[in-house]
Amino acid sequence: MSASSTAAPPLRGARLPRQERRAQLLESALEVFVAQGYHSAAMDDIADRAGVSKPVLYQHFPSKLDLYVALLEAGRDRLISLVREALLSTTDNKLRVYAATDAYFAFVEESAGAFRLVFESDLTNVKQVRDLIDSANAEIASLISEVIAEDTGLSEPEAMLLGTGLAGAAQTAARHWLHEPGQLTRGDAAALVARLQWRGISGVPRHP
Repeated sequence: MSASSTAAPPLRGARLPRQERRAQLLESALEVFVAQGYHSAAMDDIADRAGVSKPVLYQHFPSKLDLYVALLEAGRDRLISLVREALLSTTDNKLRVYAATDAYFAFVEESAGAFRLVFESDLTNVKQVRDLIDSANAEIASLISEVIAEDTGLSEPEAMLLGTGLAGAAQTAARHWLHEPGQLTRGDAAALVARLQWRGISGVPRHP
């Protein structure tokens, strides 16, 4: 997706409430980062895309890294929210596996491309970015492991290992599916991966 493929930004100088302006700047920045990558993107590009002057952009975000981190935090929170909602959507564990797997497919399918910042960041050598990505993976694995531990009686390290494996498989499969468009619908792809996941996790004996 190129930064010029979406609707034109508001006229330069148009006044917006602070929160609306911040949201607009984040949207424009996401388009530029996804299209160009962090290192190639310039604050000039983002300001032009948003239809604002650079001083206005710097009033909200003191640096390009601050802007990138704000987007990464939003993407991380979105993914965690999708997985949490999926796990809470049913008490049937087979359906839980499908819902949690599909949460990853839903996240990568969202057109804005925020998943690229979370899964394919070109800035993982920066500790702040690496920590945010690691914290997202750890929190999701923890959410899944809590369900596993409750149902199986496995120890926390055992359940966390399985939760990490389930989340990692769903993420990898969802990204592969997105880069191979037209071969499978999202529903079919998520169901296929979930079926594999369920055959594995359902083999762990449930707690009496």
